[in-house]
Amino acid sequence: MSSTNTLTTPQALPNFNEVKIDTIEASISQHLDDNLNAIKTLSQQANPSWDSLVSKLEEYDDILSKAWSPVSHLNSVCNSDELREAYNACLPKLSAYSTEVGQNKSLQQAYQAIKDSPDFSGLSTAQQKTINNALRDFHLAGVDLSDDKKQRYGEIKSRLSDLSSKYGENVLDATNKWQKLITDKNHLAGVPESALAGFEQAAKANDQEGYLLTLDFPCYLPVMTYCDDEALRKEMYTAFATRASDQGPDAGEFDNSDNMVEILKLRHELANLLGFESYAHYSLASKMAESPEQVIQFLQDLAEKSRSQAQQEYAELKAYAKDEHGVNDLNAWDVTYFGEKLKQDRYSVSQEEIKPYFPAPKALSGLFEVANRLFDVNIEEVADASVTAGDVYHDDAKLFSIKKDGQLIAQFYLDLYARAKKRGGAWMDECRVRRTKANGEAQIPAAYLVCNFTPPVGDQPALLNHNELTTLFHEFGHGIHHMLTQVNTAAVSGINGVAWDAVELPSQFLENWCWEPEALAFISGHVETSEPLPKALLDKMLAAKHFQTAMMMVRQLEFSLFDFKMHLNYNPENPQPIQSVLDEVRAQVSVVEAPEFNRFQNSFSHIFAGGYSAGYYSYKWAEVLSADVFSRFEEEGIFNKETGQSFFNEILSRGGELDAAELFKNFRGREPKVDALLRHSGIK
Repeated sequence: MSSTNTLTTPQALPNFNEVKIDTIEASISQHLDDNLNAIKTLSQQANPSWDSLVSKLEEYDDILSKAWSPVSHLNSVCNSDELREAYNACLPKLSAYSTEVGQNKSLQQAYQAIKDSPDFSGLSTAQQKTINNALRDFHLAGVDLSDDKKQRYGEIKSRLSDLSSKYGENVLDATNKWQKLITDKNHLAGVPESALAGFEQAAKANDQEGYLLTLDFPCYLPVMTYCDDEALRKEMYTAFATRASDQGPDAGEFDNSDNMVEILKLRHELANLLGFESYAHYSLASKMAESPEQVIQFLQDLAEKSRSQAQQEYAELKAYAKDEHGVNDLNAWDVTYFGEKLKQDRYSVSQEEIKPYFPAPKALSGLFEVANRLFDVNIEEVADASVTAGDVYHDDAKLFSIKKDGQLIAQFYLDLYARAKKRGGAWMDECRVRRTKANGEAQIPAAYLVCNFTPPVGDQPALLNHNELTTLFHEFGHGIHHMLTQVNTAAVSGINGVAWDAVELPSQFLENWCWEPEALAFISGHVETSEPLPKALLDKMLAAKHFQTAMMMVRQLEFSLFDFKMHLNYNPENPQPIQSVLDEVRAQVSVVEAPEFNRFQNSFSHIFAGGYSAGYYSYKWAEVLSADVFSRFEEEGIFNKETGQSFFNEILSRGGELDAAELFKNFRGREPKVDALLRHSGIK
């Protein structure tokens, strides 16, 4: 095993066991200083070229990325007070570095000189796109501002970095704090035995007897879906819906209210500094969508097409709860519970009935087989990751390799299960980017794929419900977008340089195979008998596929419109209260009334602590693209090798070297249409 410090001398993969918390800040600071010194020298060349400037800067950026990547990842998956402190100490330094580079006039002029050079036309498509994107990003970083405004820009970026980090920490801490030990099993009547076993295992891990409930999704969802005890459902819903807010059981302790207000204020000021009318306008400068009006119209059109069906679905649910169960007033904590009962009554299918057919190892092997059939790649676990990559940070994490024609082309870490000190949700993040190294070889890309599924209980493997299965495929879709790229220029390799409202295309696209009988034949296999999902059960699943899909559609549109309107209409002289913005959007599109104490926005990490600010609409925007892309597979065969190769050639392998709209048209032969999304969603 390597004896070098992975933070100072980055290797092909991180050596996690070498990440010493007390060296993080100094190591990152040294990299930043080295990079700034290099930039100062390189940007003063008389005749800059791609080889003499951009490729050398790419090398320095890559070294910094390799050092920061394991630190950032560990902060998300193995959080501790000490690591958090070191991580947060680096954030203002990284923000200041980013601002200084983005506002470096000499560097901008060097890039412009390359653009204006006769040699520019001889550069590759990816290299030209890198130069053009960089010139755009210099403007977005404030390179044209006066010195006082540049300074203010830097202050804003640094403060926003701190605020976003604090927001995410508050959500994590609020989620971790709430626990409830149930000693009387009767209070959990209706909850499946598989979930109860998990609750019991969590209690034992905490040196307690009984059933330990937490706000982690693998615990929260089974209670909200199956628990007959309405009071317990209400208690958990209240705790979950009020996390990091001024309401609920921990009111005020981790409150994100002031953080959100300041984040919105600073984002608006930042956009104005750069000459944009709003942060929404600023956000769209690097996206597919051409104007805020186009985004609002897109979302409102979907809402108009969906809301009447959503209202009908909700009316059916209320009538069912009243007629079959004597419930006159359907509360927010009742919707999932009675929705599941109605679904079972109507279709005789439940997630619990499906789960035994999707043990995690079988689902994984099925996923890898789908990738093999579509893209002719072979995926296998690295048997002894500790030798290959240093300590793999946690027993849950596994290292996998992707090979094509016997050659290693990518690697990824897979971390599937929920646990304490791990951020909620599911995501893919870059570990290493594909690029041409100084010796002329292509660097092997690597990724982190993270989920929060219900962990295995005892000797039995984890059993995935169908929603978890689609999440697994979704994140792997992001992964192959990053890992199967053929672009050797880091700035537009993999997911880099891809318009944010198109970055969800491959991930949503891959979810479709979770519904296809031909694929489910080898994705599924009963945990005891290995029998694939029976046709009768699949038929029930397919019949139930569109159950309450319009309700789910308007829920996502609520999130998207809230995010976009909040950033678009912000008025610094008289800012509209965030709750008021949300209330107005809910009145426009929602069908389920949220209780007054609901503070969803206080834990909406996607937009306040993630990359989706004024961009949450991207999920629906990309869903139109992905549904339309998959419709070609429906026409030509879901495992048609030529179609799979075309998708690889025109979209997956191209990264961000061409605009997403152009890549889509190259694959589909036309502009995107919304028809396939509505059909796949069962919306008439």
